[in-house]
Amino acid sequence: MSSTAKKKGFGATIWDYLTTVDHKKIAILYLLAGTLFFVIGGIEAMLIRIQLAKPDNDFVSAGLFNEIITMHGTTMIFLAAMPLLFAFMNAVVPLQIGARDVAFPFLNSLGFWLFFWGGIFLNLSWFLGGAPDAGWTSYASLSLASAGHGIDFYAVGLQIAGAGTLISGINFIVTIVNMRAPGMTFMRMPLMTWTTFIASALILFAFPPLTIGLFFLIFDRMFGSNFFDHTMGGNTIIWEHLFWIFGHPEVYILVLPAFGIYSEIIPVFARKRLFGYSSMVFATILIGFLGFMVWAHHMFTVGLGATANAIFAIATMAIAVPTGMKVFNWLCTMWGGSIKVTTPMLYALGFIPSFVAGGVTGVMQAAAPVDYQLHDSYFIVAHFHYVIVGGIVLALLAATHFYWPIMFNRMLNETLGKITFVFFFIGFHLTFFIQHFLGLMGMPRRVFTYLPNQGLDTFNLISTVGAFFMAIGVILLVINVIITSIKGQPCGRDPWGDGRTLEWAIPQPIPFYNFKQTPLVRGLDTYWIEKMEGNKEGMSYAEPISDIHMPNNSFIPFVMVIGLFVAGFGALYNQDADKPWSLVALIVGLAITFGAMIVRSLKDDLGYHIHKEDLLNDKGGNE
Repeated sequence: MSSTAKKKGFGATIWDYLTTVDHKKIAILYLLAGTLFFVIGGIEAMLIRIQLAKPDNDFVSAGLFNEIITMHGTTMIFLAAMPLLFAFMNAVVPLQIGARDVAFPFLNSLGFWLFFWGGIFLNLSWFLGGAPDAGWTSYASLSLASAGHGIDFYAVGLQIAGAGTLISGINFIVTIVNMRAPGMTFMRMPLMTWTTFIASALILFAFPPLTIGLFFLIFDRMFGSNFFDHTMGGNTIIWEHLFWIFGHPEVYILVLPAFGIYSEIIPVFARKRLFGYSSMVFATILIGFLGFMVWAHHMFTVGLGATANAIFAIATMAIAVPTGMKVFNWLCTMWGGSIKVTTPMLYALGFIPSFVAGGVTGVMQAAAPVDYQLHDSYFIVAHFHYVIVGGIVLALLAATHFYWPIMFNRMLNETLGKITFVFFFIGFHLTFFIQHFLGLMGMPRRVFTYLPNQGLDTFNLISTVGAFFMAIGVILLVINVIITSIKGQPCGRDPWGDGRTLEWAIPQPIPFYNFKQTPLVRGLDTYWIEKMEGNKEGMSYAEPISDIHMPNNSFIPFVMVIGLFVAGFGALYNQDADKPWSLVALIVGLAITFGAMIVRSLKDDLGYHIHKEDLLNDKGGNE
C-alpha cells in the first residue's frame, strides 16, 4: 500500500479519526475532547463563583450547587487535566524516543474511546434526572444516601473512563521500555519521557484501588450489597482509604508530566542544558515512590490515631524534598542562561512561584494539628488549586503554545499568547490567593451561601472577579487557535530555533511513519549534539532506508466502547422496576463489546508495509 494513496473530504477525515491508531491523531483527539471537558468544567467553576459573589445569593439552589461542585471537580481531574496531558504525551513521547508509534496502537485507540465515552456518560447525568451531588470524592455515606441516579452515572462513567486511562498507562510503560531508539539509554531519555514513564507506573498501581472502590459502590447502590453501610457490618472509612490510595498518587500522575513539560521548555528558552539531569530523574522516581505513602493525610480528621497521623505527616513532609530539588534545578538551569521570554517560557516562569506557594501550604497541612483546624475550610480549596492550576493548568497552557508546531505545523500568535498569560495568571492569583484568608476567617468549603457581615463579602467578590479574568484568558486562547488555524503559515522544523531533543529534528509536517530511518541517539539532548556538529539532517541513523511495517486502522475499539456505553445504561437502570428494558440493554451492550473482542481475536490483522521506493519518493509530509 502506498503511503500517499488516501481519500480526501470531510466524511473521509471523520472516518479516519474514528478508526485511527496513529499516536499523533489520537493526541489531537485527546486535545479536542480534553478541551471540551475543560470548557464544561470551567463553566461549572464560573457558576460556583457567581453564586458565591455575594452573601445570601439565590443564583442557584443548594441541591444544584452540590451537583455543580461535584461535576466541576470530577470533570477537571478525570476528563480535562488527564486527557490533555495524554494529548501531549501521545504527541511527543514516541517522537522523543525515536519510535514510529506506541507499542500497542490498537490499545491506544481503545484507551481514548473509553475515556471519551465514559466522560460523555458521566455528563449525560445532567439531562437524565440529575448529576452526582456527593462531592468529587463521593464519600460513601453521602453517596449511598444520594437519591436518583447521579452517583450511578459517576460510578459507571468513571469506571469506563478509568479503564481507558489504565490501558494508556500500560501502553506508555511498554513503549518507553521497549521502543527506544538505539543509543537511547534510560539516562539519555528526555525528562518529558521520564515523567511520562513514572506517571504511567503510578497509573498502573493507583487506578486498581479506584476501580475496586467504584465496583463496591456500584454493587452497594445497584445490587444491594453492604460494603460501605456500617449498619449492616460494612465500613464507610474503607471508601476513603480506597479513594485516596488512588487520589493522592493521582495528583502526581498529573503533576509529574507537567514537571516534564517545564523541564523541556526551560532548557530550550534558557539555551542551556537542563541543570542536574540525573538528580531530576532521581527526584522524579522518588516523588513517584513517596506518592503512595501519603494518602492518609487527607484523613487526619477521621480518627486513625496519633501513630498513623505521625507516619503520614512525616511522609508528607518528606515528599517536599525531591520537589524542592526540581525547583532548584529549574532555577539553576535559568541561572546564567541566555533567556528568551516566549509565551511558553512566561508560563514556566509564572509556574515556579505559584507552585511553590501551593507546596508550602501543603507542608503546613502535613502537621496534623494544623490540618485539624484548616480541614474543610477554604484554605484547602486555595491550597489544591495553587497546586493544580499553578502547576498543571499552567503547564497545559505552556505545552499548548510550545508543542502546537509539532502537532499542527503552525505557531500560535505570540502577542495574543502573552496577553492570554497576563489575564490567566493575574486572574488565577486573584481568585485563589484570597481564599487562603477566607479559610483562616472560618469560611467552610462546599457551602452554597454565607451570611452577610461576617467579613467574607469583599474577599468572595474579589475571588469571583479573578475567575472572570481567567475565563477571558481561556477565551483569548481559543481566539488565538481559530486565527492560527485559518491564517497561520507552516512553520517547519525546529520553529523555536533552540530545540534540543529528537521531536524537533523531524521534518514538518511529520510523516505518519515518523522516521524514515531509525535514529541513532548519541547522547543527552541528541538533536543539540547533531546541530553543534553541523549535521543538516538533525540526526544520525542506526539503519539504512528499508520497508516499514505499519498497523491498519481499526473501527473495533469504537464498537467495543459503544457496547460498554449501552451496557452502562442497562446496569444503571436495572434497579428501576419501571424500566424492564434495562436488562436487555445490559446484555446487548456486553454482547457488542465481547463480540468485538472476539472479532479482534480471530481476525489476523497483520498491518501493511510502506515500501522502500515509496519512502525514497516521499519528500516528507503528512499522509
